[in-house]
Amino acid sequence: MFKEIPREKIPWFPKIDYEKCIGCKECYNFCKNGVYQWNEEKNIPIVKNPYNCVVGCSACANICNGNAIDFPTKKELMEAIAKLKENK
Repeated sequence: MFKEIPREKIPWFPKIDYEKCIGCKECYNFCKNGVYQWNEEKNIPIVKNPYNCVVGCSACANICNGNAIDFPTKKELMEAIAKLKENK
């Protein structure tokens, strides 16, 4: 589907709404790909390595206790990939 597109060009990674984040660490503890880093001082996750995120995976958003994590919709993802393929 998008194997020929470099991962760094695909806009798929979590965005955090810090007003909703409750500091539960679920996202940080769940993600084994090192996408998140934990800021102990502020008790919040930081998206440190966004391109480690598996394209299409939004499992961390599903387990977020504060509903603070958003991803693009699947439709937005597919449109972005189609555009990238056109411009290749």
